[in-house]
Amino acid sequence: MTRPEKCSALILAAGKGTRMQSAVPKVMQPLLEEPMLYYVLRALRAAGIDDIAVVAGHGGQHVEAWLAQNAPDAKVIWQKEQLGTGHAVMTAVDWIRERDRILVVNGDMPMITEQEIGSFLDHADAADAAFMTCDLDEPASYGRVVRSGSGVRIVEAKDASPEQLRISEINAGVYVFAVPTLLEGLSGLTQNNSQREYYIVDLISWACRRGLNVVPVKLGAENLAGVNNPLELAALSLKMRDRLLAAWMLKGVKCVDPSTAWVSPRVVFHGEAFLSPNVQIWGCSEIGAGCRLGSGTILRRCILKDNVQCLGYVVAEDIVAEENVKMGPFCFLRDGTHLLRDSFAGKFVEIKNSEIGAGTKVPHLSYMGDAVIGAETNIGAASVTCNYDGVNKNKTRIGDRCFIGSDTMFVAPVNIGDGAVIGAGSVITRDVPAGALAVARNRQVVREGWAQRKKAEREKNMEA
Repeated sequence: MTRPEKCSALILAAGKGTRMQSAVPKVMQPLLEEPMLYYVLRALRAAGIDDIAVVAGHGGQHVEAWLAQNAPDAKVIWQKEQLGTGHAVMTAVDWIRERDRILVVNGDMPMITEQEIGSFLDHADAADAAFMTCDLDEPASYGRVVRSGSGVRIVEAKDASPEQLRISEINAGVYVFAVPTLLEGLSGLTQNNSQREYYIVDLISWACRRGLNVVPVKLGAENLAGVNNPLELAALSLKMRDRLLAAWMLKGVKCVDPSTAWVSPRVVFHGEAFLSPNVQIWGCSEIGAGCRLGSGTILRRCILKDNVQCLGYVVAEDIVAEENVKMGPFCFLRDGTHLLRDSFAGKFVEIKNSEIGAGTKVPHLSYMGDAVIGAETNIGAASVTCNYDGVNKNKTRIGDRCFIGSDTMFVAPVNIGDGAVIGAGSVITRDVPAGALAVARNRQVVREGWAQRKKAEREKNMEA
């Protein structure tokens, strides 16, 4: 259905969420490492609504800071004193005046989708006011939808009679108003209730009394639940995880055990990938075609190009791995590390803020920090770039086709030329030219018969 008037959205995000027992405002509580507000914004934009304002109040500095980074086009409107949902809308009157129709939605509804929003707006297209409803087996603290011959109204649970509390149809907390209707209704809103607050639901009763066209739109309850406490948040985390994984699996991602895999809503798969049990992928990560992620792999804000292998228990943050890179098992890569194609970071290896050249291998038990390593170089076991001098982080540069013996310490800043060979056990403090051999360790001393003489000496001392 074509909607003749442009619809704007007002997200109510000022509530404290006391039952969350948190200093963080309710809408900023994380669901798969993204705040609940993220999901509401995503659904609105997917439904074609890009003119959005957010009412912030308790802990609003968290909301404002997040929006500045993630949705800078959304307008922040402050509700300095929290006097109810109707009051939250009142604070946005100046913004509302310049629009045609306003969709009002709670910011703690992370499961709502563009389909529900689109269906609601289509059914409410000709209404002066409309609100979304659904049936719940256990309505709990939700406002009840009371229908009668004279119209429809919403009664908050805390103001409802015992008979009204038995009603299963609840107000889902999503409304749409023609702007003239909304402005007129807000001007007459009162605090005549047990909580002494301004209720947005009173606008529905007012519109019915005025004989306006008020449309309750009943939809399925599956995605309309809000979140009131940590238990409900955890339950929706599982539900969202299942939704996201199902969508990707239908596009070709293979997941051995979906019940143990976790994927952020910002993750993008660029083709078929293979996820073993207990894999986590968070943030704006991208996974290329043919990637294989072994058990225990945790990726956060990582870009993996095609055919990358994580052999298991790979923990990586803010890295890029080019085609055919192999990592793990048991390695930690972080802080802008870039692994070029066909390179290898092996077991018990940590790489930080470094570039590992094409075909280069850091096979095991090594730390490469603030390093640039060329192509086709081999880093022996237990090698370390000593990058921190107590004040600054310094660079180690190792060229192409170098052979680094085991247990080499590079005291940065230091440069190793192409094709150089470093003897095992060396402590390198000066630059090594291309093609040179560098050995920096004490000369080996052999004293034949020493062990036997030492043993005899000990035994003699014991007899004395």
